[in-house]
Amino acid sequence: VLLKREGEAMKATGPNHAWSLDFVADQLADGRRFRALTVLDVLTRECLAIKAGASLRGEQVVTVLNHIMKNRPAPET
Repeated sequence: VLLKREGEAMKATGPNHAWSLDFVADQLADGRRFRALTVLDVLTRECLAIKAGASLRGEQVVTVLNHIMKNRPAPET
């Protein structure tokens, strides 16, 4: 799995080397919108967290990341 940092290619060397964060947005059948944050281990593709809500603020993202890091160390990159 190749990673990019400031224009240079890097290779994930093992589990927990790098995490990927993504936000997705969608709409329910009744028209209400929601967003979801997903956090994946880049190499293993393990889903470390999913957080969904009508809105996601920066504080909520920090809370999700801190919760993950209670069970495993922060990624190397």
